[in-house]
Amino acid sequence: MNKVVLVTGSQRGIGAASIREFASHNYNVIIDYIEEESKALALKQEVEEKYHVQAKVIYGDVRNEKDIDALVTESIKEFGHIDVLVNNAGIAIDKEFKDRNLTDWYDTLNTNLIGAYIVSKRVGLEMLKRKEGKIINIASTNGINAFFPTSIDYDASKAGLINLTHNLALEYAPFINVNAVAPGWVNTEMNADLPQELVCEETNKIYLKRFAEPEEIAKVIYFLATDDAKYINSEVIKVDGGY
Repeated sequence: MNKVVLVTGSQRGIGAASIREFASHNYNVIIDYIEEESKALALKQEVEEKYHVQAKVIYGDVRNEKDIDALVTESIKEFGHIDVLVNNAGIAIDKEFKDRNLTDWYDTLNTNLIGAYIVSKRVGLEMLKRKEGKIINIASTNGINAFFPTSIDYDASKAGLINLTHNLALEYAPFINVNAVAPGWVNTEMNADLPQELVCEETNKIYLKRFAEPEEIAKVIYFLATDDAKYINSEVIKVDGGY
């Protein structure tokens, strides 16, 4: 029987790369989205045809408990269980510090931090029934160090997600491993519109002199889901090329 992974916000970027990575290792995959349904459906078709696994596309806003309850209920009905949860859904609203408002803060925290809590609680309760599971949170190096006040709410949400990782690992011990991956700069759609001057400046700060590809982050995520990582728990793994 194939294992099952749920990746939130998985129609593009690191989320879509994670779906492909898990599918390539014979996981059945649950593709969660709140927009760009066409991309989610195209990804489903791609992995089913290429890897011969089952893929399920389900709408689910991580900020909405009813949505997540329905998503998990439908996932369990379809596959019977969830072995791995990847909390990937996230947003970034970059503005000058003086222009930032509370709506920006609420939107960012509700998606990046509270959303991860909602999904982790609902899926974690299912995992505890089987006394096994892996939860992997997609944090950021911005949650470890302060780099840009223009992303102050994003940075705070990722710092909170790292702390949530530690608390969930404690709460779910010894049955569920909870870890975080903290990428640095990645070539995703979120970063596609960065000013070229900033891209060059930041690239020069990276030892490997390039941004990561989403597939490189996905491989680390997948590793944390394997038995090779079964003694890694409550850990934050930076993947930033040296910065």
